[in-house]
Amino acid sequence: MLTGSYASSIHSIPRATRDIDIIIFPNRDQLTRFIESLPPSSYHSDLQDALDSLRRRSQFNIIDYATGWKIDFIIPPFDEFNVEEFERRVLIDADGLRLSVVSPEDIVIAKLLWAKAGESERQIEDAATVIRVQASKLDIAYVETWVRRLDLDDQWRSALERV
Repeated sequence: MLTGSYASSIHSIPRATRDIDIIIFPNRDQLTRFIESLPPSSYHSDLQDALDSLRRRSQFNIIDYATGWKIDFIIPPFDEFNVEEFERRVLIDADGLRLSVVSPEDIVIAKLLWAKAGESERQIEDAATVIRVQASKLDIAYVETWVRRLDLDDQWRSALERV
């Protein structure tokens, strides 16, 4: 599922970024086959790093040598929010390619979580932009439920002040 800046750009206003964030829930065999399928002459990848990320429920990256693009593969914990976020993903058509993308509400929550973890104003601004662009289409009650459950009140207020 596509997440991060690209997902927030899909649900709001595009902004420049040189990396792509993708949430995955692989098992060990799937992850191994995926990494081994990448030609080492075209991509930087590290199987041990990917397997460590699977064990730690964290992230690893792959870099495309031709373009310099970095893809962060995020393996989240099986907590209640991450499971619900993944179940609520939406399918979109992007120039003939069907993509699974985090919902607008869940990208707002994820951006607030990232802001809390790293105290990032960029994440707050991204959340505010999604809120502003989605406006009445955004399920605010759903967002506020997770804001309370994840203790994101300060980040939520900061995002709303920018709307």
